Amino acid sequence: MKINTQVRGAYVFSSGKNMGVFKAVGFPEDVGRFYRLEEYEGYCWTAHGRYPTNTPGWWGGAHPFALLDYSVVHNGEISSYDANRRFIEMYGYTCTLLTDTEVITYIIDYLNRRQHLSLRETADIIAAPFWSEIDAMPEDRRRYYTYLRNVFSSLLITGPFSILLGYTGGMMALNDRLKLRSMVVGEKDDTVYVASEECAIRTIQPSLDKLWSPRGGEPVIVTLKKGVKV
Repeated sequence: MKINTQVRGAYVFSSGKNMGVFKAVGFPEDVGRFYRLEEYEGYCWTAHGRYPTNTPGWWGGAHPFALLDYSVVHNGEISSYDANRRFIEMYGYTCTLLTDTEVITYIIDYLNRRQHLSLRETADIIAAPFWSEIDAMPEDRRRYYTYLRNVFSSLLITGPFSILLGYTGGMMALNDRLKLRSMVVGEKDDTVYVASEECAIRTIQPSLDKLWSPRGGEPVIVTLKKGVKV
């Protein structure tokens, strides 16, 4: 952020820890060959197939968007972008990449790393239930969601979205609370696949042990091994 706002002639698109971010124009198989991806090893891979569509189409906005040990891929349209951006910039973040995926990444970083909330609590803020749903909940759940919605009201993300977050030790997938964007999850042995369409998963793994579509606002959190904090 300091480089992008204060250093003339330099620009950082992504900055990650223990990860690689590869961006190019072309067919996915050609991009993979160009970067020689078969020579890399990793337990979590995220990918996105196009430039942003509702923000300027340029390298800075192309996914995955990486920050520290977070890698974020996002499909959708964030109608709450301005409210989210104004809140997050009060805490030292600067949005310079002209994409709503950037503000999603900063929100996750603020809640999970800086406020020490779990990923499940982070998801309950980003895709919080409607007040009418909260009112009908048991007392303990009603107090829980009421607290999160009141304290972090400006971090509710509205609009259609599906988010895929890769982080050290695991991955989280999250739909908007109305499930206006498609997202499916598949399992085969000890591997989990998440995509917007089932056909994308079947192309990689035709024979799945399990396939389902998470409910809106329901996080799917996958950990590398038992005991990883989520």
